[in-house]
Amino acid sequence: MKVAVTGSNGLIGFALVTSLVGDGHEVRRLVRRTPSAPGEVRWDPAARTIDLDGLAGVDAVVHLAGAGVGDKRWTTTYKQEIRNSRVDGTATIAKAIAALDPKPRVLLAGSAIGYYGDTGDHEVDESAPNGDGFFAEVVRDWEKAARPAQDAGVRTVHLRTGVVMADTGGSLGGKVSALGVPVSVLGLFKAGIGGPLGSGKQWVSWISLTDQIAAMRFLLDDDAVSGPVNLTAPRPVRNKEWVRAIGHALHRPAVVPVPAFALRGVIGEFADEGPLVSQKVLPRRLEQAGFTFTHTDIDSALAVELG
Repeated sequence: MKVAVTGSNGLIGFALVTSLVGDGHEVRRLVRRTPSAPGEVRWDPAARTIDLDGLAGVDAVVHLAGAGVGDKRWTTTYKQEIRNSRVDGTATIAKAIAALDPKPRVLLAGSAIGYYGDTGDHEVDESAPNGDGFFAEVVRDWEKAARPAQDAGVRTVHLRTGVVMADTGGSLGGKVSALGVPVSVLGLFKAGIGGPLGSGKQWVSWISLTDQIAAMRFLLDDDAVSGPVNLTAPRPVRNKEWVRAIGHALHRPAVVPVPAFALRGVIGEFADEGPLVSQKVLPRRLEQAGFTFTHTDIDSALAVELG
């Protein structure tokens, strides 16, 4: 299978490319610079341009590129970058796919459970409506931008991904800008100052990196699945349980609480749509399609991903 991938240097993209190449598939990496290695294809999402010849003959496209949501403080300028990087990039990919002949079989388009906003204690699946807030609006427009590929008859799957458990990048190893200083969740725990965020009662809908990649490989092959699919483990946990499990996996205490007001003071608006938001999201469509999770409880996931 020939697969084109954007965001191949990110946490999920790198792991996916490694998995595909390891199984003998051909991967074409979309890059914003002048291609310098075999299999690289030039594109410029800001200008909405792409080298169509480089996509000729691909069987699938996986679009994961986008500015990091928690990489910087949410200024007006950075919020616009978050939105533009997703909407412009997806529109560029979708229109390119629609122009190809022959067209790829499938587009897996990056998305997020941020679509649902804060769900409180309510369980939600893919049938739930769009929620409120900046990122919920971004995800709505992000998914709409893929419409040209869908209208051209290409099976389109929106990967509504939860909190990915991994030792580098993502929600654990990734850096969150705090007053201009990069801070990682794992870094705090390793320093012995990890603990519940806010009340600790908010729900965290997580997925192991192992299952994230396995689910994407499953969706590449299952021609019956299209539309939004939640990539979350079937057993979401409270934030206090999540941090306890991280501490246990790292053999570090997880008892230093971080009050909501302090978190807002350090990372700003992102606090209320990131670590303080409550999202109890279930992977209904994945399970109905027959996907089997390797990690259904947080302790086993972290034992492997942080092991």
